Amino acid sequence: MDLTQTQKIASGPLRKARRHGLILLPFSLGLGLILWYLIARAGDFPAFILPTPDLVWKRFVLAISDGSLQRHFTATLSEVLAGLALGVSVATTMGYLLAKSRPVERLLSPYVVASQSIPIVAIAPLLIIWFGPGIFSKILISALIVFFPVLINTIVGLRSVPDELHELMDSLKATHWQTFRMLEVPASLPVFLGGLRIGATLSVIGAVVGELVGADRGLGFLINVGRGQYDTSLVFVAVFTLIGMAMILYGLVVLLEARLLSWQQRPDQPTLLKE
Repeated sequence: MDLTQTQKIASGPLRKARRHGLILLPFSLGLGLILWYLIARAGDFPAFILPTPDLVWKRFVLAISDGSLQRHFTATLSEVLAGLALGVSVATTMGYLLAKSRPVERLLSPYVVASQSIPIVAIAPLLIIWFGPGIFSKILISALIVFFPVLINTIVGLRSVPDELHELMDSLKATHWQTFRMLEVPASLPVFLGGLRIGATLSVIGAVVGELVGADRGLGFLINVGRGQYDTSLVFVAVFTLIGMAMILYGLVVLLEARLLSWQQRPDQPTLLKE
């Protein structure tokens, strides 16, 4: 059996599973909408308690037509992207220092762990007071919630590099930069990108928490407006928009991972072929 035939046989179940996934996803979404509609109708709930999907859709169209959804979406997205960039930058830099120096880790790890033991909701009001209700406080809150998972995954990824490979690079007289670029980055990248997946979704939570505490724009502000006006359909619109934003960011990280880790051996392709 040649290589091409073996790859076709091995990849057959994978393609079948992907086709099933493409079919099950819209089916699951449709089933959820039907159940939602039936529960709202059977319970005879008023619209301010549980609106039906068609009412939420109409509110979504209205928010699009008057431009309010785009305006608040853009504000939240800018906070999320800036917070994600800031959190990832600081986390990877500090993670590298902690992974390379045990004394630095012993010195800073109590503060890092302590900072994560406090819920972000508890310190968000303080950050709003200290830095004002503008965009910077939302970026900071988003960065703080992104920081810890990316930091931990950076440390774990760098320390997962086998010592034998470091010894090999030393025997080849590689510089610190060459070791970092050719060994440490590729070897730690899978673990780091796993942390980035988590951070991408958490960044949305951080920005919205800041907007719920104090803001005059953003999807969190839109949720507050809907809540104050008992416009539950508007709350649903903002929540579903946030879910879509988080899913898009997560999907972009997955695409980035597929591109950067294309050199890895895929599990559906055998490494040893026998006749």
